[in-house]
Amino acid sequence: MSKIAPCLWFNGEAEEAANFYVSLLPDSRINKVQRSPVDNPGAKAGSVLVVNFILAGQEYMALNGGTRFEYTHAISFKVDCADQAEVDRLWNGLSSGGETLQCGWLRDRYGVSWQIVPSVLPQLLGGSDAAGAKRAMQAIMGMTKLNIDELRDAYEGKSAA
Repeated sequence: MSKIAPCLWFNGEAEEAANFYVSLLPDSRINKVQRSPVDNPGAKAGSVLVVNFILAGQEYMALNGGTRFEYTHAISFKVDCADQAEVDRLWNGLSSGGETLQCGWLRDRYGVSWQIVPSVLPQLLGGSDAAGAKRAMQAIMGMTKLNIDELRDAYEGKSAA
């Protein structure tokens, strides 16, 4: 495992959020749910304090910190998607109860920002055809959920029907 694990702060929703996230991505699981040993400010003895979980092979921690803090786009999680079916599945799952944004970004029901990105994107934006890369970038700017076929068509200079 990595020495660095992101810690997500929640106000009583840590276990719910961790279960939601692991349900969406392969190679994901809850490792441990730690309960508060004593009453403390904002938590009763026996309530969930920390959830350690693996999300797509990466270790995370969800903490019920007691006070709600808002997440910003300054920190987001980018998910590399092999195909449009994976983009669609993760987009629909993570955005349920949340907010969809421009260019493949969304904010989930807990306020966490995600980028749902097809694996082909670096090839389209960094390909040898500079004009194609520019067209692909322009196409991204007009999208909410990224569409691989439309991005490829833009790169290749095919007009949208």
